Formats: sequence, C-alpha cells, structure tokens
Amino acid sequence: MIIEKIASELNVEQKQIKAAVELLDGGATVPFIARYRKEATFGLDDAQLRTLEQRLGYLREMQERMMVILKSIDEQGKLTPQLSQQIKSAENKTELEDLYLPFKPKRRTKGQIAIEAGLEPLADKLFADPQLTPEVEAEHFVNSEAGVADVKAALDGAKYILMERFSEDAQLLQKIRRYLQQNAHIKSSVISGKEKDAAKYSDYFEHSEKISKVPSHRALAMFRGRNENLLQVNLDADPQQEEGNRSAYCESIISDHFNLQFNGKPADSWLATVVQWTWKVKIQLHMESELFGAIREQAEEEAIGVFARNLNDLLMAAPAGAKVTMGLDPGLRTGVKVAVVDTTGKVVATNTIFPHVPQNQWDKSIRTLANLCKQHKVQLVSIGNGTGSRETDKLVAELIKLEPELKLRKIVVSEAGASVYSASELASQELPEMDVSLRGAVSIARRLQDPLAELVKIEPKAIGVGQYQHDVSQSNLGKSLEHVIEDCVNAVGVDVNTASPALLSHVSGLNRTLAHNIVMFRDQHGAFSQRQDLLKVERLGPKAYEQAAGFLRIVNGSNPLDSSAVHPEAYPVVNAIVDKTACAVNDLIGNKDILKTLSPETYTNENFGLPTVTDIIAELEKPGRDPRPEFKTAAFKEGVEKISDLKEGMILEGVVSNVANFGAFVDVGVHQDGLVHISAMTNKFISDPREVVKAGDIVKVKVVEVDEQRKRIAFTMKLDDNAASTQGPRDNRGKSDKGSNRNVKPAKHSPRDNQRNKAPAQSNAAMGNAFADAFAKAKQK
Repeated sequence: MIIEKIASELNVEQKQIKAAVELLDGGATVPFIARYRKEATFGLDDAQLRTLEQRLGYLREMQERMMVILKSIDEQGKLTPQLSQQIKSAENKTELEDLYLPFKPKRRTKGQIAIEAGLEPLADKLFADPQLTPEVEAEHFVNSEAGVADVKAALDGAKYILMERFSEDAQLLQKIRRYLQQNAHIKSSVISGKEKDAAKYSDYFEHSEKISKVPSHRALAMFRGRNENLLQVNLDADPQQEEGNRSAYCESIISDHFNLQFNGKPADSWLATVVQWTWKVKIQLHMESELFGAIREQAEEEAIGVFARNLNDLLMAAPAGAKVTMGLDPGLRTGVKVAVVDTTGKVVATNTIFPHVPQNQWDKSIRTLANLCKQHKVQLVSIGNGTGSRETDKLVAELIKLEPELKLRKIVVSEAGASVYSASELASQELPEMDVSLRGAVSIARRLQDPLAELVKIEPKAIGVGQYQHDVSQSNLGKSLEHVIEDCVNAVGVDVNTASPALLSHVSGLNRTLAHNIVMFRDQHGAFSQRQDLLKVERLGPKAYEQAAGFLRIVNGSNPLDSSAVHPEAYPVVNAIVDKTACAVNDLIGNKDILKTLSPETYTNENFGLPTVTDIIAELEKPGRDPRPEFKTAAFKEGVEKISDLKEGMILEGVVSNVANFGAFVDVGVHQDGLVHISAMTNKFISDPREVVKAGDIVKVKVVEVDEQRKRIAFTMKLDDNAASTQGPRDNRGKSDKGSNRNVKPAKHSPRDNQRNKAPAQSNAAMGNAFADAFAKAKQK
C-alpha cells in the first residue's frame, strides 16, 4: 500500500519505489542510490529519492498509528468492518485521528457523566423528533439520586451528550475543515498597552488575510509576535460578516450535516443551542489550534526550504582553488587578524596589524602584508565582510597599487560563522596552538579556496542564510540541512588525502567516527595510494566502503581511476573498454576522440546496465569534474563604503547574500544588505525569486530608496526603470522581459511583503518588520 501510494505521488512505477525502499532499508544512502544504482531504480534522481525517503517515514509512522488505533477500538468491542475499512483508507494522520476521536480514551467528560446519569435516551428523542417539547420530555428524566436535580439539569446533560457526538463526527469535521481552509482568515492585533514594545510588528497591529493565502514569512512573524506576548492571533471563521450579525456559517454546516431544519418546531430552539455550543465550545478552538498548527507546519517547511536552497547555493559556490591565500579578519580597535594558508589550506603564517583607528598604523600594516605576500607567494587576499571590511579593502587596494609585481587579487567574502568556528572544538583540534582570534582569519582564507570544504565545519544555522530559522522545528531544520550538505559533498567528491574529518563525515556511508579513523590512519601511515586501502581503516567495513568509495578521490595514486567518480565495483567495465580499444587507462582518460567512438551498449552485462556504462564513459572523458561554476568576483564601487554614501539612482555591483520568498538581499559593501523585492527583479511575472537569482550570484542593482535611520535599503534589478517606478510591488503579469537584468554571474553571498499583485505601490523601504530583524540577527558574526 505504501509503495503504491508513493509511486502515485511521484508519478513513477511501483517497481522503482520498491527497489529504492529496499536499498534504503539496506543502509544505502540517497547519493549512492542516485549515482550508482540507476538500473535498480530506473533512474530516480536525488530529489525524487529525498521526497521518497520523507514520505516513506511519514507513511510508516501513519501505518504504525493505524495499527494502534485498530487494536484500541477492537479491544473496546466497537470495531466494525466499515469502520476498519475507513481507518485503513485514511489519507493522512489528521483524517486518521478524526476517525479515532469517538473511541479515544479521554478524561471523564460532561457528556459521559450525563450518559451515566441515564440522559442519553432524552438526547436521542429530542434529536430524532424536534416536534417534542424539551421541557416536557425532560421531566421524565429528573432523578436527584443520579445527579439530575431538575429539568434544566436534564436538558443540559442531553445537550452535552449531543455536543460530544456532533464534535466527534469525522465527516462533519472534514466539512468544517474544508470550509475554513478555503474561507477563514488569520487575524492579528496588538495587545493593548504594548504598542511600543511591539513596534517591529506594526504591520500586524490590525491585520487580516485568508489562511489559504498567508505566506510563510508573515505567518511566522505573527506567531512569533504571539509567542512574545505582543500580538493576539485568532481564527476568523466568518470574515465577511459584520460584527453585529455573527451567526457562524459553520453552525449552518453542522445543522445541514445532521439535517436539522429550524422552522418553529418545539425543540428547534434547544437544538439550535446545541449546534451553537458545539461550534463555539467544542469545534472552534480545536479547529483554530489545528489550522494554526497546519499553517505553522507549512510555513516552517517553506522557511526550511528557503534555508536549504540558500545553503546549497553557498556550498556549491565557485572555489578559487589551490592558490596561496591570505585571509584578513577585519577589526578596528582590536586590529586586523592575518592568516596565510598554502595551496592545501595549511597555515604558514599569522599576524595582527593595526591600520585603522585608534592606532592608525597604515604604512606599517602595508609593509607587513607586502612582506608576507612576497615570502609566501600569496596569490589571493580574502577579506571578511564584517566591521572594518571596507577600510581593510581600501588598505589592500593600496597594497596592490604599490606592489603591482605581486599580482594580487582581493575578494570580499562572507565571514558569517567564522567566530563560531573559531571557538569550536573542531577548530581547537585543527589549530590547537593558535589564538582563537586568529582562527577566524584562517577560516576566511580557506572558505575562498573551497567554500564547501570550509563551511561544512560550521553549524549551518550559524551561516545565516535562513528565513526565521530560529522559529522553526530545529530537528526538521537540522535533518534538511544535513541532507543538503550530504548531497553537495557527494556531488563534488572529496580528496581523501587532504579532507578534514568534518568534510569526510558527510561522505556517503561515513560518519564522524569513520571520518576520524580515516584521518588517524592517514596520519600514521601516510597518504592513501589506492581506494582499496580504505578497507584497512578501523571499523570501515565492506558496506561503508561500498557506499563511500565512489565519492572519495585519490589524486596521483597507483590507479588513475581512483581520482574519478567511477566506482571500484565498475572497474571491470573500464578494463573491458581497455581490452577492446587496446588503449591503456592513462591514455584512455580524457581521450575524447576514442571515448566518443564507444557504444555503451557493447559493455553492458547483467551487473552493469546502460545508465551506468554511459556514466562511466562520461566520467572518463572528464574525470573528477567539479560541478561547481567558474570562480568570479564582484567589484564594489569605490567611495561607497557606508549607507550614507548611497544615492537614489546609483547603479552598483553586489553579491546576493540571501534569498527569501519575497525577494533577495544584496551586499554592495556598505555593511547593510539591501532588499530587491520580488516585484523589482524582472519585468516578467515570477513567483519565486530563485527563478532570477540565488545566494552567491553577482548582480547589478539600482538604488531605489535609502532609509538611513532604520538601516533599510531598497534596490531594483530593473536597471532601465525610473527609481520611482520600482518603489513597491505590482502586478508583473503579461509584461515583457525587456530590460530585465538577466546577466547574473555565479560567485559567493524586514521588509514587508505587500501582497504582491494586489497591494498598491508602496515604498520598499517601508517593508521592514519582524523578519528583517530576524535576518539581522541571523547575519551577526
């Protein structure tokens, strides 16, 4: 059943899902299955496999819960064939719990007490025949010994019985749920007397919108305001009705469901009260809690998705490569920390210079940097983008001007998380003798050489590319980010002789213990000469080797195939090619003339199908190819170093530091990222900013508006537009793409969403609210 359901959801064949599930249950990882088991799954890609893995977990949990529910109802002697079939056919956990609700063990309720007092026949009679007079019928059930003192007590007890019965009707709950999902509003207001404290939530002081339309960032902002006891957030089930006429439509749904027609019959008034209380007392708060939970869950999924996509873009940013690099961690009073690393990332020199106020040792600092560059043949200078960044950038610019023979290139990089790494246990192990303050400069240098290898050492949440990352489920966020890291690391591959334990731990089939053991073995026995030697590592058995070997590279080893993505299990295929072409492996690798003449079908057999052989030939053509883009850098405009230097209409080059659902933040070197709202990205309609940019892209932007006091900057990427025309969201549907800035180049690194396509144009600088504050906190070093 689970196989069939997932196959239907992914629109693939059941045999593909069955094979993937067997592999996952057998301990195979998603990267391994996607890369090396294409025949088994008939080509399921990593995205499909991740979805499969997630749904498999959900449906198995649901199946376990279903079995518990069936057992519970059966033990009560109330499990009918019809109910059993309904439970087994439930589409989701919510529907499953709805069906279980009448049978779920609960504390003694007023309805149960009334049943024990013998009032259920009264409830049944009045419900079945509204022509009966409630007070007359109730007189027959007055029983002081049973706790029914008078007619009112009898009618109240009957009312509680029907209320519970109505509120536990699964079909009714589904009807009300569907109505609310389509029509209800989420409504927020400021708690009286807390207007000043809640200023950052001013957009939500009087706010209402359909729950079906509320975007994730607004939902999370309202929920955060409620958690901070600054906002009231409620479900408005009937937003179209005036305050004076609030007869809930959901009451009509209840009446219609039970075929209750109120037209003057004796029991109509009493039954109408039952319906009203059922909605207001039993169902409304339950539905509010459930729907708000669903909104939060969906918002969290979107926020986690934003973080995951941005993290993927940062990790897969272009590496500068094996170049001697100087890292500069800028500072003013405490000085600029300097670290030089060689082509392998090994630290060869450190220092601290004081070019800025109050010491102002400008010339001395230039001499110190020049000597270090000459001594170690530095090629790149990596400058952190924190406090003092532009001043330090100017220092290096002068160094380059004074010492042109050094042929230096300077790049400003994000230093997010560098301080977290500096104080981490991993940094202590890697750089035990180094002062904590200097470790940040090492990280800044290494992350230019290879962003992936360095950023995996830092907890992803500290990198600061999320949207409300502290308001979402931390376990779900952690799992999602771990999957991103795993996919990125395995997509690129890892040099087993230079990789850190942190990087190795993310390789398919490995964990922290195995990664540590690999490094220990490497330190004791020297560099690995062939992949097969990995089996000598303590606790690294055949299964882990199978999962990891294809993603581990051995450069200049005894077997040239060990530096490629060809899995050792597939070496016989390459040997067959060698035999047939009479060409040695070394001569075959990279030889496009020979490889293009090969017919993959010739080398297939019962173990290796066409997809695998095709991949092998492609890998031989470009062995160990890096899927990351070419390294490029942005050029910040001279003289634009702080927010006050920005002028409307100014065109600047910058780096996309973060992408949210409502737009992208761009760093132009003024220590405050500006927002390009989604409506200001291109002249054609887009629903997702990532259709145009991703984190790390280099873009050109025009300054639209600057609010220096609130530190808000509005940019547009529609460079041909007048600034005034891009000051707010608008409907881009049907517009041409003419004038849109599509020349986005890959490289490295709150506002209010004004309900795009509906709200009138407003200042983008006025978009600031709670999530701008969240981004500011997330980006703190």
